[in-house]
Amino acid sequence: MGPRSSIVAGLLVGVATAAALLAGVVALAPEPATPTPSVPLPSIDVSSPSPAVTASPSAAASPSPEPSAGGSSPFHVGEPAPPLVVPQVGGGSIDLAALRGKPVWVNFMATWCPPCQDEFPLMNGFATRYADDGLVVVAIDVKEEEGVVASFAQSLGATFPLGLDSDGRAAETWDAIALPVHFWIDADGIVRDGSLGGIGPDVMARGLRTILPGVDVKP
Repeated sequence: MGPRSSIVAGLLVGVATAAALLAGVVALAPEPATPTPSVPLPSIDVSSPSPAVTASPSAAASPSPEPSAGGSSPFHVGEPAPPLVVPQVGGGSIDLAALRGKPVWVNFMATWCPPCQDEFPLMNGFATRYADDGLVVVAIDVKEEEGVVASFAQSLGATFPLGLDSDGRAAETWDAIALPVHFWIDADGIVRDGSLGGIGPDVMARGLRTILPGVDVKP
């Protein structure tokens, strides 16, 4: 074999060897990993707010008693008498404004009230004795039916008119928070004296003296 043939044969052997080595490398190489499908994480809803905690409202404060109309004087003494317009037992109405120029004794009462029952005969006596001096006595029944009030007045022989404060608004306006209660108003419409009920002739006479100037009022 000549020198040229020897060179060609050597090259072929080298190429074959290289090809064999390459095939071995490919055979030994690991297969590419198959991609694993992704699993979505469970979603967490952050849009829903936590349950709200509502503070309990504080207890409403009870309203303070309002002062008497025009001021805080007990029984409105020294003040113009509050308005008073109510139906009268038996028909018509009682309007305090229409009595301006006369001394007026206003009594808020109820038929179920024992002091009211005791006071009516005494009031009858004063109303009769001082009628010639211009005295006007009116009793205002609070929150009762007319028939009940009419029977009560008849049983006690009332000689003065009775009014009906069916809804209690007049008593509220006058701050008549307890029954009976009395107000003495002079001819100018000014309250001159007042008293809670259960009173006797001495207190009644004292109140009348404040609105009957110059009159010798006897108990």
